Amino acid sequence: MINQVTKVQTSNLTVHYPNSEKPALDSVTMTVLQSSFYTILGPNGSGKSSLLKAIMGLVKPRTGNVSINGLSLSHWTRPALAKEVAVVPQSETFAFPLTVRELVAMGRYPYLRSFQSETIVDQKAISASLKNCDIEHLVNRQLSTLSGGELQRVRIARSLAQEPEILILDEPTANLDVRYEMSIFNLLKTLTVEGMTIILITHHLNLASEFSDHLLLLSQGKVVATGTPKEVLSESKLRDAYEWPIEVATNPAIGGPQIRPLSTVPKVPHRGPGNSQTDSQE
Repeated sequence: MINQVTKVQTSNLTVHYPNSEKPALDSVTMTVLQSSFYTILGPNGSGKSSLLKAIMGLVKPRTGNVSINGLSLSHWTRPALAKEVAVVPQSETFAFPLTVRELVAMGRYPYLRSFQSETIVDQKAISASLKNCDIEHLVNRQLSTLSGGELQRVRIARSLAQEPEILILDEPTANLDVRYEMSIFNLLKTLTVEGMTIILITHHLNLASEFSDHLLLLSQGKVVATGTPKEVLSESKLRDAYEWPIEVATNPAIGGPQIRPLSTVPKVPHRGPGNSQTDSQE
């Protein structure tokens, strides 16, 4: 049996923000193996973003531990961590006008000393990331001229230019059309085949089912379920997490779960003549 390497691990992680009655995360344990496509699911406010922030060291947990490559997060320096882990946040603003290449080149900053010019190694990494994200034709474009899908691929290319072993993405396909959405998920899946580890937040349950190796389902800061898509995406677990009736069938194309939220809009009674008493009571 091949020994699978653990890339990211949290143990009984609890995050409690000041002035909040309940913890954002409550004893969350997760294990992410090398080259896996690991997806974090859950309704709004379930703790998904807090979990990513804790993994990145942006929030300090009240209890528990985060480790990267078996080393506690507290033992990593920021430059060393930037070479191991790249992050694509949900959104960001750019203070200055930038071209596509200038933004992608920023991914090389962990490798450059102050005032050091790009080396041949840096240039090759930048070119490779532009090619992987199919944005070579955009290299001289200003970011302000790009569509949402184009800009998202540029942001992913910047992260790939870091040459990380772990790529973390927070809703990378939010507000994108089907073409860009599918191209990004296919790119991420290809990266795992090439050895990269992907940790991703998404609200797209069916895409999570199709592309993920492992899922973590959160609700109110707690783990509802963890495992393969077939193990996690059951009607009962999804209903418990999302508090909404959900039907799960088998997707014949992939053999995995296919999710369909059910409509439970209450029927409004017909108000004809003589219903004025009902109207006044409402």
